[in-house]
Amino acid sequence: MARTADRYAFETHWGPRPVEGGTEFRLWAPSAPSIELALGDAAGKPADFLPMEKDAEGWWRIVTDRVKPGETYGFRLEGGLVVPDPASRRQFGDVHSLSVLVDPTDYEWKTANWNGRAWEETVFYELHPGTFSPSGDFGGIVEKLDYLKETGITAIELLPVAQFGGRRGWGYDGVLLYCPHEVYGGEAGLKRLVDAAHERGLMVFLDVVYNHFGPDGNYLGAYAPEFFHEEIHTPWGAAIAYDEQPVREFMIDNALFWLEEFRIDGLRLDAIDSIKDTTDTPLVKELAARVRQAFPGRHVHLTTEDDRNITWHIEREGGQPALVSAEWNDDFHHTAHVVATHEEEGYYADYSKKSVAQMAKALATGFVFQGEHSKHRGREVGVSSAHLPPTAFVNFLQNHDQIGNRAFGDRLADLASRRVVECLQAILLLSPQIPLMFMGEEFGATDPFCFFTDFDGELGAAVREGRRAEFKKFAAFHDEDARKLIPDPNAETTFEASKLDWSAISRPTYRRRLEMVKRLLEKRQKLIVPLLRGELPGQSGEYHVSDDTLAFVVAWHLKDGAVLHLFANLDDEPWALPSDVVTGDLTCGELLHAHPKDAEETLKSGVLPGPSVVFRLEGQKLLAGAGR
Repeated sequence: MARTADRYAFETHWGPRPVEGGTEFRLWAPSAPSIELALGDAAGKPADFLPMEKDAEGWWRIVTDRVKPGETYGFRLEGGLVVPDPASRRQFGDVHSLSVLVDPTDYEWKTANWNGRAWEETVFYELHPGTFSPSGDFGGIVEKLDYLKETGITAIELLPVAQFGGRRGWGYDGVLLYCPHEVYGGEAGLKRLVDAAHERGLMVFLDVVYNHFGPDGNYLGAYAPEFFHEEIHTPWGAAIAYDEQPVREFMIDNALFWLEEFRIDGLRLDAIDSIKDTTDTPLVKELAARVRQAFPGRHVHLTTEDDRNITWHIEREGGQPALVSAEWNDDFHHTAHVVATHEEEGYYADYSKKSVAQMAKALATGFVFQGEHSKHRGREVGVSSAHLPPTAFVNFLQNHDQIGNRAFGDRLADLASRRVVECLQAILLLSPQIPLMFMGEEFGATDPFCFFTDFDGELGAAVREGRRAEFKKFAAFHDEDARKLIPDPNAETTFEASKLDWSAISRPTYRRRLEMVKRLLEKRQKLIVPLLRGELPGQSGEYHVSDDTLAFVVAWHLKDGAVLHLFANLDDEPWALPSDVVTGDLTCGELLHAHPKDAEETLKSGVLPGPSVVFRLEGQKLLAGAGR
């Protein structure tokens, strides 16, 4: 790492670096017969070539002063193909063009002394840079930062920004992992966004993909086939060869690069279950340890997505994350979605639409599947998670996957009753887990968020047909004609339809939802967050579930003996709480939230109307005979 005053740079193993005599250019290609440095002209076309030398470890190198910051370069392979730098910081054009030499210290940070925010303060707002604002770029996000802060958001989470093929896409097909996509504003635009967010006390998280590269513009296999294990398959093709040290350094450096050079506050590691690491030390374990070591003076956080329901990476030491701060809890989403919508196809088959037992278990103890058999997956899934604090999990009702991987990208607001969704929103935002909302969720947006790409030719056709074929197993799409109605991912209209409609906030129903979310988040920061600091007691959650209605009670034992109680009834009928569920006075302690407002009055008499939720905070235990 290098820092000069308020300017930051991170020196990586891959990519150009300044040295005496100019710049050293490097490329790992151990089996390549020859590699030349391509010098670009003002039009970004290869104009001259300089031979590079290979060392014993397979690195091709050259030092030259013939490429200045702002000028273009690339690498020519023996066959004549000219490729960009896989560690490019900026492209002259798309993923197939030459790279641009960048001086990272050009940017002077206004918030150089920003040290982040504590993990328990996190309220995530996941957004897609291209569809969040009318301008579809980093600048458009900056314009909404004051709104997000006023709402009560503390952290924006960007879908992947690494440059991918085309001008529109989710970002999970990135091929130049060090290069913020120019369509969003490039590296300069991202730095301005992070700086502006920090000025307002907001954290910025970035979604990163270390399990595969996209299909368009990935040239690594052309000169370094050793980068992949062709014999090991993942859902996206050959596995990345993490037993090769240069490959491992490429990814770990990438994480450190975003955190240091761009002052990013945290990363979400996408689908770590699809990282097929053949070494004794999992990549995530080494990466997280390196991050913890590199930033002892800053609040830097890591989250992961993993459908195995494992816990070794989110364990605590002295109340603090030893490696990863939290796991995205798909189990909570799935059970909440099924209770709200009664859907039961696909992975929802593992969750009960007639019971809230799984939801209560997830709220109280972490995962739903903690070693139980999954019918959908045909095997036992998960390990015990009840010993972990609630803050080891990120909960959500919607995210890019759970909306965008539906055939028409429809949101929960279009699938469930308004009253139930509002109850679930309160559960999400006042429970002690770390909450995440997807862009527009705070005002009840109903705009679709579809799966979209920008591929053409054979690749475009394959993506379109592959997308539609994914839905064959669903009853609504057994018929081929029905599948033809699924939006074409490559059509620009699919992308345009996914843009957030900000005018909705001016309408009463949406404004009411936004004001409700603001109140909930204000209560969270004032009353819940202080109880999540430091080391929380183990086995902190317990629950009781109704036998005949969609009702339950959860209690969390938090800091200094405080107990947070949730009374929830997601059924249409009222629930008379059984005498063996509660002890003591139901009105003791402090009322945090009741929805609807009269739910608190009826609860005093031992009846919870439906649908409704009530949160109370007090120091005496209310639950008797509760389940773990």
